[in-house]
Amino acid sequence: MAEMGKGVTAGKIASNMQKKLTRAQEKVLQKLGKADETKDEQFEQCVQNFNKQLFEGSKLQKDLRTYLAAVKAMHEASKKLTECLQEVYEPDWPGRDDTNKIAENSDLLWTDFHQKLVDQALLTMDTYLGQFPDIKSRIAKRGRKLVDYDSARHHYESLQTAKKKDETKIAKAEEELVKAQKVFEEMNIDLQEELPSLWNSRVGFYVNTFQSIAGLEENFHKEMSKLNQNMNDVLVNLDKVHATSTYPVKAQPSDSTKANKAPSSPPDGAPITSPETKAVNHEPEPSTLEAPGGGIPKSPSQPEKTPSSSVQSMDQVPADNPSNSAFVVDWPDQTTETEISQSTEAAPAGAEAAGKEAVAGAEAAKTETDSGSASSSLPAVVVETFPATVNGTVESGASSERADMPPGFLFKVQAMHDYAATDADELQLKAGDVVLVIPFDNPEEQDEGWLMGVKESDWLQHKELDQSRGVFPENFTERVQ
Repeated sequence: MAEMGKGVTAGKIASNMQKKLTRAQEKVLQKLGKADETKDEQFEQCVQNFNKQLFEGSKLQKDLRTYLAAVKAMHEASKKLTECLQEVYEPDWPGRDDTNKIAENSDLLWTDFHQKLVDQALLTMDTYLGQFPDIKSRIAKRGRKLVDYDSARHHYESLQTAKKKDETKIAKAEEELVKAQKVFEEMNIDLQEELPSLWNSRVGFYVNTFQSIAGLEENFHKEMSKLNQNMNDVLVNLDKVHATSTYPVKAQPSDSTKANKAPSSPPDGAPITSPETKAVNHEPEPSTLEAPGGGIPKSPSQPEKTPSSSVQSMDQVPADNPSNSAFVVDWPDQTTETEISQSTEAAPAGAEAAGKEAVAGAEAAKTETDSGSASSSLPAVVVETFPATVNGTVESGASSERADMPPGFLFKVQAMHDYAATDADELQLKAGDVVLVIPFDNPEEQDEGWLMGVKESDWLQHKELDQSRGVFPENFTERVQ
């Protein structure tokens, strides 16, 4: 029995191998045009529709799974956010229980939405696509049976047209042909009925699927909107109860905000000076330094303390330095160092006047102190006064009054390096060029690290500013006057 079983198995394997070989030979002959092939254009169109339907359904299933994954991720993110709110919501704040309840309802709503999408959309999608593998395998089997039918037909025709006919072989070939034709036609008829019906069913399936998704989304967002409104009401109430101060939040500047024009870098090895403000934009207000026995007025144009100016106590000022103009003020109750500062951008002429006035006041105060009119055991405070400065450099009032200089002339600089202008409003400089610095017409247009000026040679030759003046980087020059 075992041997018989082995023999039957071996015979079946041999039969299957023979069928595969016969089909392969038939396909080769058909491709070479040496054998005709049975065609069914209507069935081929059904097969094309089937493949298209399978592709669209598989893509829809994939996208639906991606959508569900996104819903689940959004659920987790929303849950974390509400948990964070619960953690920061202090026990004594009103509405704490309401926020906890809203968080619970939100979690339940997300869970229900996800589960209904799975039940009403994804599972339905899986059922719809579940029928395609079986039909696909039957279409493939029908193709193999068609090849068997064509092969049997060609074998039978070849025996009939042979010169030496063998009736026994012809009869057997005819029997195999009838059998192959019957198997093929049975499968062909079934598929001819099923494929068009399956193709038409796609419309109703797509309608039901997307209607379910749309309906679930509508209900979900409607309920979630109510919860969000409740949460907003709770937080508004909290704000009303605890809002004692206002803390404005300033928006960060956008990338599209126009940046100030940056100064160019000088050539390698050149000294780099830190850019200073180039224009006067603020008018200093007058103030009075109160002292015992009377007030010492401060000039409105007195300059702000710059790196070159300082206020020192008496023991810090060299006694043999005649260049320091100072006056002494005795304070009755405290000893302190007084700093008097104003805007560094004061006009040169006003700065000079303020310096003269301060020196006169200092001499008067010193004379009064020397005569013994004011006495105190406390250390004296020395307030030094300095001429006005622009960009940390002492200005001379006489310079602005020179008739041969352009209006508003501030000071002179000399180019230490060549500078190639990149815009129409810039000066082209060569090392050694002398530039007369003038103020900007509109101080708000001045960029940090840039000066406005006219070449001295151009001014002396043309005596006009409209076409000659321009901006240039301050760190390419040095002060000469």
